[in-house]
Amino acid sequence: MKYEKKINNRSFLLLLLFSTSLISLKTLKKVNIKDVRISGSELFSQNDILKNSSLKFPIRLILINTYFLEKELKENLSLKNISVNRELFPFGLKVKVNTRTPIAYGERILNEEKIFGFIDKDGIFIKKQNVEEKKFNGLTIEVFGWKEKFKKLLSEIFIAQENYDLDIFKISFSPNGFLTVEEKDLQTILLGFNPNLIKYQLQIINNLKNEFKKNNFSEKIDNIDLTDPNKPKIKVFKP
Repeated sequence: MKYEKKINNRSFLLLLLFSTSLISLKTLKKVNIKDVRISGSELFSQNDILKNSSLKFPIRLILINTYFLEKELKENLSLKNISVNRELFPFGLKVKVNTRTPIAYGERILNEEKIFGFIDKDGIFIKKQNVEEKKFNGLTIEVFGWKEKFKKLLSEIFIAQENYDLDIFKISFSPNGFLTVEEKDLQTILLGFNPNLIKYQLQIINNLKNEFKKNNFSEKIDNIDLTDPNKPKIKVFKP
């Protein structure tokens, strides 16, 4: 019995050493582009991973910084989320992507060039090539002059559009950041430069629309100035 136990222990140690050696060899093995497996969307290819990251293939599996790679790809591919895992069996990189869903068309200026794309509910700009075609059918909102610093403000507008009885179809930022929105019934609404006022301004827009409906306001509105939300100015159309 003792002899058999010694043999079993020896076999186990040999198996453990073999497995450890195999894993060590696998982690030192170099990954090639063909070893990258993508799931979550058919939009992206292995070549997209290569072009939108600082990875240089072939590279040893153990040397890949998955956290940094996730950060790069999330930003460069306009993704909502991404996970990158090193795997030994099967050998390679497993990349799982979660794409953003657009709710508006978008336009931004970069190096004096107009770039067309989409905006999601968080106010994030998505490059046109990073959106699946089935996801942008039926969009009715347009955003012009997008910049990174306007993300939160845009998100507040989209939330109000969902929670209030509003039909905003155009959001414009001038080159110096002046915000204007256009609403189906209220026409052009001037909101100005102060992003801290946006929640209050949106409440006023909703209240005005409700009041006009309730009182059958018949005048055709030209624009509403809410740059000072405590002193709204309504200009009606005069032929």
